[in-house]
Amino acid sequence: MPRPKRGMTTETLTITRRGACVLAAASLIPSAWAMAQSTVPAEFPKRPMTLISPLAPGGAVDVLARLLMEAYQARSGHAVTVENRTGGAGNIGIDAVRRAPADGTTLLVVPAGNLTINPSLIANLSFDVERDFAPITILGTAANLFVVGPSLGIKTIPELIAKARQTTMTYGTPGIGSQLHLAMELFKQRTGVEITHVPYRGMPPALADLLGGHIDILVSNLPVVLPVIKDSKVIPLALTTAERSPLAPDIPTLAEAGVPGIDVTSWYGLLAPRATPKPVIDAIFAVTSDILASREVQQKLEAQGLSVSLEPTEVFADRIRRETATWRELIRQRNITAN
Repeated sequence: MPRPKRGMTTETLTITRRGACVLAAASLIPSAWAMAQSTVPAEFPKRPMTLISPLAPGGAVDVLARLLMEAYQARSGHAVTVENRTGGAGNIGIDAVRRAPADGTTLLVVPAGNLTINPSLIANLSFDVERDFAPITILGTAANLFVVGPSLGIKTIPELIAKARQTTMTYGTPGIGSQLHLAMELFKQRTGVEITHVPYRGMPPALADLLGGHIDILVSNLPVVLPVIKDSKVIPLALTTAERSPLAPDIPTLAEAGVPGIDVTSWYGLLAPRATPKPVIDAIFAVTSDILASREVQQKLEAQGLSVSLEPTEVFADRIRRETATWRELIRQRNITAN
């Protein structure tokens, strides 16, 4: 079996074929927004804005950033741009926002793992999430799950646990330190089974190896594998989330499958530099909430595998602290390193 190249990667989500993602993002904006005259709080930036994504174009972060770009621009009457500042496992783009003026004109759109996992894996980061950033809200979430190939001969989590106790098994993820990697490590810790991690550089090669029979299990975002689930090319075992997904209501959660206490959801958040005044943060939250409350927006995001999941700034900040503590302890207990 070809051995995939190991290395630290950040969690990304391929929503549709990469070449169509940016075009799909533009289609997410309802035409009514162009004529929207909704009341915008006085504290909302009335100058050009920049939304920075620390990841390459083509994934959930980019789609969400471009959705906000169009909507903010329509609401404020000023230019809004998206910059994909990649590199350093996402840390270059994050640091750019840390150093930006704290006036609400530069915002960060970022996946969970960059904020809650990387600080425990990467030494000497130039930023501290709690010290340097002001959380605004979660923009969207995506369910995660375990899937296997039909040739493995199992269809349930109890069968997976039994087989893992009898033979050597492997599981693939998009990289060491990704949220999907840690979801399986949490599962292994709770069940006492040992399954060997095979890290890849992204989901496409990992899925290809699952379909080719080179790995036994894949931990994935639901939208990535939903097409092959529908084609019966892979078998879904369970979601790592607390609740079932409306996109795949027949797939049980791990708790329903007999492994309670695991709730790992991929989420994508909006943050500003820490010193941004609270009235500005509140205004950005209010405008963002209004945008994402649109049922038309929600339906179009659902079609891309995302669910809107707004949280007040204080709740979002608490989520970041709580998940950071959980992953820090798991990384220590499981002796997980970036290399």
